[in-house]
Amino acid sequence: MSRTRTPADAAPGDPLLEAEGLLEVDGLVVDLPVAGGAVRVVDRVTFDIPPATTVGLIGESGSGKTMTANAVIGLLPDGAATGGELRWRGENLLQASPARRRRLRGHEIAMIFQDPLGALNPTQTIGRQVGEILRRAGLSRAEVRRQVLELLERAGVPEPVTRMRSYPHEFSGGMRQRAMIALALAGNPALLLADEPTTALDVTVQARILRLLRSIQEDQGLAMLLVSHDLRVVAHVAHQVVVMYAGRVAERGPTAAVLAGPAHPYTRALVDSVPAVRTRTALAHPLPGTPATPANRPPGCAFHPRCPLARERCRTEEPQVRSVAPGRWAACHFAEELLQR
Repeated sequence: MSRTRTPADAAPGDPLLEAEGLLEVDGLVVDLPVAGGAVRVVDRVTFDIPPATTVGLIGESGSGKTMTANAVIGLLPDGAATGGELRWRGENLLQASPARRRRLRGHEIAMIFQDPLGALNPTQTIGRQVGEILRRAGLSRAEVRRQVLELLERAGVPEPVTRMRSYPHEFSGGMRQRAMIALALAGNPALLLADEPTTALDVTVQARILRLLRSIQEDQGLAMLLVSHDLRVVAHVAHQVVVMYAGRVAERGPTAAVLAGPAHPYTRALVDSVPAVRTRTALAHPLPGTPATPANRPPGCAFHPRCPLARERCRTEEPQVRSVAPGRWAACHFAEELLQR
């Protein structure tokens, strides 16, 4: 089977680079209600996901990355208020009816959740859960069974004829995640959202799941939004990366370029904290200080209390995301200076 070409394969001038985003996130805002008001957990986030491309959404806990993914698939908490636009094939999903969002969910857009044991129904067999979306499509019992076996096999579940009759608690963590992947693929989606898909798995199983996701994305030409706090995960899988801090975009651009030469001090700090991203011989430098969150976001640049390059302007003036190099955007007053180092 020939692999689907992605923008990562394209050379300058290739029409593939000019493809419009399958999903365009434009100034996305998410406010969550709290006692006495609301907290803006996602603040004017902008990026796009072209067809057949993996975009990594990276940041520490509380950065807003999971809430961004939940906004895309329409699973925000009750009382959440949204703004901006989420354009799916040109349609603003934030203006779509709940019925329309339900029709998209699981079909055109599917999600792999961080905790597969919590996401899977403990009272139903894996085969029944994977086959649910196929039964809703009106397929015969024999065709549902055939496709369930095919999906489980594609997701790397061994002995699918036997394991389709198992319950989630009878699977290991890695096998539950594979079952979750099979379930997500059942609706033949164009976009796959993967929220921390390797959390709580040992290193060997993590590597297998990442290889599986990359293989599925390439073979089927899926677009994928990969949410992670682990820069090594994003480095191995994503074509593009969006770095978030305290609910805002700090930097975005091609993964290789961003990791090789960060344009934001926060990105550089993340890279320096995981030396294996660049070289096996570099020393790790953990990020100093406590991460800011949307609830305790300081004035000016949210990263300035932890930033070794912070100046007076950073403490008072919020930097806006702007183009700092071809294909690169950053929210730092001194991004160009950082790129020259």
